Amino acid sequence: MTTLRIGISSYDEMKARSIAIAKGEYRRKRGEPKVWFTSIESVAKVLSDRNRALLELIAKTEPGSLTELAALSGRAKPNLSRTLKTMERHGLVRLKKGVGGSVAPRVLYSDIVLDMPVIAEKADR
Repeated sequence: MTTLRIGISSYDEMKARSIAIAKGEYRRKRGEPKVWFTSIESVAKVLSDRNRALLELIAKTEPGSLTELAALSGRAKPNLSRTLKTMERHGLVRLKKGVGGSVAPRVLYSDIVLDMPVIAEKADR
């Protein structure tokens, strides 16, 4: 597995960046974050201690379904489903369709690095 670099940016900055990329006016630089959050609080919610433990459990056991993961984790299946869909939106897991309509979660990264400046860059730099 590899390392995922995440960043913090305002919604407006993320939108402008996405539009510039779509128009071909900007290319993502090597080492730039691939995933963006609007606040450190939103990062903390997605990567809480409990959710990081869940990611580790998935990586180690590779459960074949949400039912199996629920049994392994002691978490309710509806709760797992919501949490994993949020993680999937942020690119942390893939929900792989399995046999009989089951969903098998897979962790995509072994490490996560937070790229967050303490001082915002000035426009003239």
